[in-house]
Amino acid sequence: MTRVSLHHLTSYHFDRPVQIHPHSIRLRPAPHTRAHVHSYSLKVSPEHFINWQQDPAGNFLARLVFPEKSWELRIQVDMVVELRTVNPFDFFLEPEASTFPFSYPPELLPDLAIYLQSEIQEPELLQWVQQIQKEAISPDMSTVDMLVAINQFVANRVGYVIRMEPGIQSCSQTIQSEKGSCRDSSFLLMHILRKLGLASRFCSGYLIQLKADEVPRKGPAGPSEDFTDLHAWTEVYLPGAGWVGLDPTSGLLTGEGHIPLFSAAEPARAAPVTGTTDICESHLQFEMKVERIQEAPRTTKPYKDETFERFQHMVPKIDKKLAELDMRLTMGGEPTFVSDEDFDSPEWNFQAMAPDGDHTKRDYAERLRRRIVQNLALPSPLFVSAQGKWYPGEPLPRWAYFAHWRLDGQPLSLFSGAPPEKDASHGDDKALLEKLCERLKIESVFIKPLFEDPLEQLRNQAALPENAQKLKDLESFHALERNRVLALMESDLSEAAAHVLPLAYEPESRRWSSSVWKTRRSQLFLHPGDSPAGLRLPLNSLGDGFRSVFLEDPTDQPGQLPDPEQLLKAPAGYSLKDDKDREPLRVALVAQVRDGILNVFLPPPSSVVSHLSLIAHIESCLQEMEVRYCFEGHPPPAHPALNHLSITPDPGVLEVNLQPAESLEEASRITRTLYKSAKEEGLTTQKFLIDGRPAATGGGNHITLGARSTLESPFLRFPSLLPALITYWQKHPSLSYLFSGLFIGPTSQAPRIDEARIDTLYDLELALKTLYDLEKKDCPPYMIDRLLRHHLTDLTGNTHRAEFCIDKLYDPGSLGGRRGLLEMRAFEMPPHWKMSAMQQSLIGAILCLMRNHPPEPRLVRWGLDLRDRFMIPYYIREDLREVLADLRRIDLEFALELFDPFFEFRFPVYGEVLYPGLRLELRMGLEPWNVLGEEAHTGGTSRAVDSATERMQVTLEGDPAGRYEIACNGYRVPLKKVGAETRVAGIRFKAWNPASTMHPHIKPHNPLVFSVFDTYNQRYVTGCTYHVSHPGGRSYDTLPVNSLEAESRRISRFEAGQFGSSFSPPPVDLPHPEFPCTLDLRLAARMDEELSDS
Repeated sequence: MTRVSLHHLTSYHFDRPVQIHPHSIRLRPAPHTRAHVHSYSLKVSPEHFINWQQDPAGNFLARLVFPEKSWELRIQVDMVVELRTVNPFDFFLEPEASTFPFSYPPELLPDLAIYLQSEIQEPELLQWVQQIQKEAISPDMSTVDMLVAINQFVANRVGYVIRMEPGIQSCSQTIQSEKGSCRDSSFLLMHILRKLGLASRFCSGYLIQLKADEVPRKGPAGPSEDFTDLHAWTEVYLPGAGWVGLDPTSGLLTGEGHIPLFSAAEPARAAPVTGTTDICESHLQFEMKVERIQEAPRTTKPYKDETFERFQHMVPKIDKKLAELDMRLTMGGEPTFVSDEDFDSPEWNFQAMAPDGDHTKRDYAERLRRRIVQNLALPSPLFVSAQGKWYPGEPLPRWAYFAHWRLDGQPLSLFSGAPPEKDASHGDDKALLEKLCERLKIESVFIKPLFEDPLEQLRNQAALPENAQKLKDLESFHALERNRVLALMESDLSEAAAHVLPLAYEPESRRWSSSVWKTRRSQLFLHPGDSPAGLRLPLNSLGDGFRSVFLEDPTDQPGQLPDPEQLLKAPAGYSLKDDKDREPLRVALVAQVRDGILNVFLPPPSSVVSHLSLIAHIESCLQEMEVRYCFEGHPPPAHPALNHLSITPDPGVLEVNLQPAESLEEASRITRTLYKSAKEEGLTTQKFLIDGRPAATGGGNHITLGARSTLESPFLRFPSLLPALITYWQKHPSLSYLFSGLFIGPTSQAPRIDEARIDTLYDLELALKTLYDLEKKDCPPYMIDRLLRHHLTDLTGNTHRAEFCIDKLYDPGSLGGRRGLLEMRAFEMPPHWKMSAMQQSLIGAILCLMRNHPPEPRLVRWGLDLRDRFMIPYYIREDLREVLADLRRIDLEFALELFDPFFEFRFPVYGEVLYPGLRLELRMGLEPWNVLGEEAHTGGTSRAVDSATERMQVTLEGDPAGRYEIACNGYRVPLKKVGAETRVAGIRFKAWNPASTMHPHIKPHNPLVFSVFDTYNQRYVTGCTYHVSHPGGRSYDTLPVNSLEAESRRISRFEAGQFGSSFSPPPVDLPHPEFPCTLDLRLAARMDEELSDS
């Protein structure tokens, strides 16, 4: 919502005092304007008499009579307008008018007759109409598509010019010159529509265009500054919809920026000012401007520039405090993105990967990785494509694209320029391994070919159905396997699919070793599949015994890395003689040519230096070969001198695992660059539910905290820091709910401790107190993990799905779990980088507070308060106010307004009603989505998420005496006084009835009628209606494409002033002792049944 002031001044200066004859002024917004006009002022000089009237079409007209002569005539219009996004296509058409051509009902023809007349018979106009009928209109075309086509036909062929001459060009003039003003194009379109049998009229009005917050990636950029002017367009009458505006200047339908002033059958009757004066010389001056006077935070511009600039001055202050406290903190994250064009495909909604091999998502990931590297100017990074996570129910493991680079600025990859463009061919895989053996001084006898297994092919071929070729394009769980077999049937299995070199580094002898792989069969045959050959090695065929491989402990890594030249030093040799009587290796390097690319599958790393040395030697060989290549397999392990980012698929999103930043300023810069890079590659951070409610990306923005090396982590060096953070978060529910996604509650991805397992609070308190006591002693790092691991879980005991995840803090049973990292998971993806930077700074500030003033390890028993008060935004805001007050104790001034964007994004306003002295507001609230019980389906069992119930907040302001009550569908809303003149409450209602839900017998509560009851006069005085679904019966089947369409869908469901009868019975109580702040309309279903039975 944006509120603007419009100023329009027109003045006529005469060369002498003249008599000004009666004038008609048509500069007041017409009744059918879509913008909400808060105030309107018309000021005219000289002195005059004014009479307001309405013409036969309902337009407002001011008739002015001037009794005295004057040197000038001055007309000034000022108004304040609220621009709410309007979907110009949100209208209903009668079934008989849904396709063109159609006929108007006989009863409408007398009223529309004047708008159907077209006496112009100019040949050019008639020829254009015929051309439109051939080129723009097709048989049985939908009426809406037809109107859009005609409007764009005119817009594309008539160039817009500013024409100051009075009057309107004839249609033939406009067609011949192919240019005209807005009134010329509108006049032409009006007569084209009339020739086609459509009632149309000319409309003059104001056009307000505001500068876009961001330049769109595609399409026109729009105005460079906020702009307003007098404008003209055409309106066409459609049965069911009424008058629909068409703007032939832009080729668009009219929206919220078009403010109609006057509509008429002929342009002369819609002129803004008409009248005469005595004969004289006159000079015209005019001035028009528009200014924004009130703006709600929005996803494209969450902060005013001056507000965010003040915040940025505080960021270095937080960094300084962190340094003074010796925190050595690094901060990374896991932001998520979605496609800005494809909102409906499964891989952008609920699946991690598309069933067709995920080519589209892979392409996005590869382009995004290169764009981030380019925009961050990373020094010669190393790209690796690796296997990601593999979850139950997914046919294939996910992929992961890595980028690694050195922090000392030296190149990690030898290919700093453009990559080679020559395709790899058959035999290049073996040639690469032979060159590598020569560099590593390993005999090439260890290289073995790998073949696809013909026996497996025969078995799978026999299992194929007879119609396998016809089923090839079907997308199903079994289609991937079926299509793989069909592809193998067309290939030559006698050729090696890849080559393998068993390889491991031996630090004692400082050499690379290998081994001879022998199996009972004559050759090495891969396991069936189409994953990289390195993932399908026949390791089980090598026997049970294997040679142990050195693994480097992350806490024992060297602080610095060797120079690139040192990594290429020739190691000691290894021959077949050295391999005698040794167990075989089970780690190997694999080279495979696929689709013209030489894929090099890296073995599991034993240490950072050895792995980087191997990669350097491989790249030296690749430089000689000059073919396209790709590293896959195992990327370099984490190291304090290395940094990396990765991009992986997650259900419905692309997830970017950001490199850790050593300061909040650096984190903010990285975040800004990431958002910019994603936008440039066609990715966005915005997605909306079908009803227009914001849902971010549907993925998270988990924040990871740690240090450059494991033992430097502040959570390991200060054992009381993590307990203090857990305690503080538990005491302030706003920190859990303000930044989380729609899916909250005990079965969500990151439940609060007291949501997941409330019985653990007592035991958790004991563990927290123990860690506080260990602060004064020598606390071993693993003790933190042992004390907290089994408390920080979800309902099922999953340690990863917790609000505070310590899987990578210091797990004594896993080398990969000793990273010194804390993952904070209760953060959804903010739509703007500035909001993400705000989250990061808030966490940094709270960490400073925890070191300076750690809270007592006593947890609050919130009980059902979490499901009552803290589900509506007022109490969340007040709780956050307490957090910010605590931060002021350490001289960090976070203004509450800095978090307004989060409240507007998380709790959008549905609408408000103003009554003398009162303001009623409806705002979205929170509602936990519970996972239901198991249900049997084809192919297994599943558990549905119950999203049938929703909640909203009702706020009543301006009633200090408590005179007024609010009724919702006839039931008293339990308003609680929270200020001198403010009362709030929550409304819980059923929004829809899915197949699986907790209360299937309860029907959706649609609509919700809110009525303000005057207890003094015992009558209802005002109210509103909230439609859970579209009031016009339009069932959307696609998601909103942007925030504007989403806002229009939300606004369309709110009707101010619609509250039923003033003399309905007083509201009925529906209390619930466990939820005193909430009216649960689901309870009303039972009461209604009891009343009907009685």
